[in-house]
Amino acid sequence: MKRFVLFALIALFAFGMALGQDKIKITFWHAMGGWRVPFIERMVQDFNLTHPWIEVTVEYKGSYRDTLNAALAAARAGNPPHIVHSFEVGTQMNLDSGIFVSLEELIDKYGLIVPWEDYIDAALNYYRVGGKLFCMPWNSSNPILYYNKTMLDAVGVEMPRKPTFEDIYEISKKLVEAKVAEYGITWPLHSWFFEQWMANMGVDLVNNQNGRADYATEINLLDPAAIEIMSWWKKLYDEGLWVNPGRENWSQARQIFISGQSAMLISSTSDVTRMENAAVEQGFELGTAFLPISSKYERHGVVIGGGALWVTGNHPDEELEAAATFVVWMTQVAQTIRWHQGTGYFPIRDSAVEILEKEGWFVTHPNHRTALDQLRETKLVTATQGALMGNFLEARTFIEDAIEAILAGTPIETALSEAKAKIDQGLKDYLELVGG
Repeated sequence: MKRFVLFALIALFAFGMALGQDKIKITFWHAMGGWRVPFIERMVQDFNLTHPWIEVTVEYKGSYRDTLNAALAAARAGNPPHIVHSFEVGTQMNLDSGIFVSLEELIDKYGLIVPWEDYIDAALNYYRVGGKLFCMPWNSSNPILYYNKTMLDAVGVEMPRKPTFEDIYEISKKLVEAKVAEYGITWPLHSWFFEQWMANMGVDLVNNQNGRADYATEINLLDPAAIEIMSWWKKLYDEGLWVNPGRENWSQARQIFISGQSAMLISSTSDVTRMENAAVEQGFELGTAFLPISSKYERHGVVIGGGALWVTGNHPDEELEAAATFVVWMTQVAQTIRWHQGTGYFPIRDSAVEILEKEGWFVTHPNHRTALDQLRETKLVTATQGALMGNFLEARTFIEDAIEAILAGTPIETALSEAKAKIDQGLKDYLELVGG
């Protein structure tokens, strides 16, 4: 008892000393809107409570693009935030911007304890460039198939755990012909899905080992896999089996599925919690499966999606150490579990998964397991590591232009050739811009 009281007094003394000192103040800008804003704010409050010598100020800055642009502008003005939440496709731009420092180097420099062997390697793999980890994956996701099991049961169909393009076509046709659903499937008209299919079928999106051996100079839009993907997509559309919710219109795609217009949806695992709640409200049973791919190709897995936490440079040592401390804390086991259960983004640590297993989380929430299993089965090849392109956002625009043209009747190879020419020119322009 005396020993307990002594430890309590020491802890209280240390806490008081910390309160008496000037706090190390750092800023954190993120791109998670809606209901996740107060969720993140609460996590930051908890960090501040348990680290009384540090004060993190958090601010939602809009979309990923808006957040990164704001950070770059602030850096030019000499006052960058300490931590920036950035999407995976901004990786090459972030590296070339010169405003960020390697998180791995900061962790080593300040002697922070990070059990890297506990992290799921596929989650870290995207952000490793030249063998060095530059940031910490945080809201990690990949695309999965959601389906209305009640509707599939009505036509006597069971969804495979790992469906193929052919499975989706046949199931969609049965559902529509039986008038169980108006459409078989939907997903947003977004380049992300095309990129994921290319990776899953084992094809690098760009040359030079997906932009990791050297700057990419050419996109592989005329690869047979690209033709296969777009042929399947066009077939679904032409036969009225896939409904177009609009360009990058995630909310409309979700609504089409939730309302029962379509029996299937391909979307991010970050929608799991929302979809489970919607299924209960609408009175149907929800199922999930791996991302479908062509049966002609071996399944390689998915590219990590979502965002990561980057630390900017040009700050005093104590602020850099505090920033790195916060980033590491955000992926501690307790925070990883909390983030997964509250959002649907998957846990990126093995020990977190083990705890969830022991607590029976995946028994009562089996749909939360799908994306995690898909990630853990992903093969570590350059295709699934993800492409690095400085003009990634521009490339996505041209790919989406091509998809719209194909759906409108332009021959597949013509539309993809035109997009390829524009993207290749953009890669060349970017390389000249950075002096490569």
